[in-house]
Amino acid sequence: MAEVKIQAESRTEFGKGAARRIRRDNKVPAVLYGHGSDPVHITLPGHDTMLALKTANALLLIEVEGGEPHLALPKQVQRDPLKGTIEHVDLVIVTRGEKVQVEVAVHLEGEAVSDALVVTEHASILVEAEATHIPTSIVVSIEGLEIGAQIHASDLTLPAGSTLAIEPDTLIVNVTAQPTAEQLEGDTEGAEGETAAEPVAAAAE
Repeated sequence: MAEVKIQAESRTEFGKGAARRIRRDNKVPAVLYGHGSDPVHITLPGHDTMLALKTANALLLIEVEGGEPHLALPKQVQRDPLKGTIEHVDLVIVTRGEKVQVEVAVHLEGEAVSDALVVTEHASILVEAEATHIPTSIVVSIEGLEIGAQIHASDLTLPAGSTLAIEPDTLIVNVTAQPTAEQLEGDTEGAEGETAAEPVAAAAE
């Protein structure tokens, strides 16, 4: 994974009012911490940060004026629920060669047999990898899988240098038969019956 260099500024103002002023200037308040150092409050450029964080587990090289650059991973990203803009970022400092645990997306490739329903039980898995070599995704082939097939964490092919950080028997993908029209109709009728019964039960109470 390539490092994304971001020029940051030291931040001395805190609180909601200060954060609003920072965002009005198209910047993002952030905190940089880890490795026993005191938290460093910084401001990041809004556009560059948004582009960088489009990639999961983005490796950032944070340069703060007058200080040493830090490699960091996003620990928590707060976004506006309506606009989707970044409101605040927590960054954790990492070092080259250091092992970290991160969630990596599971990406399915291929197609199972016809009439099969492929259920992804875990859309991402926890792996341990070197901080500068975090995989962007774990590719899982479902090509030709039969109904009843299952893929567990132990079946995954991980990139070199990555190891599982979850139980090997964790179910990742489950291949079942697609429900028939009759089954779907039966489920719908059952749900309608349960809904109709609720006012009666409430009245009895």
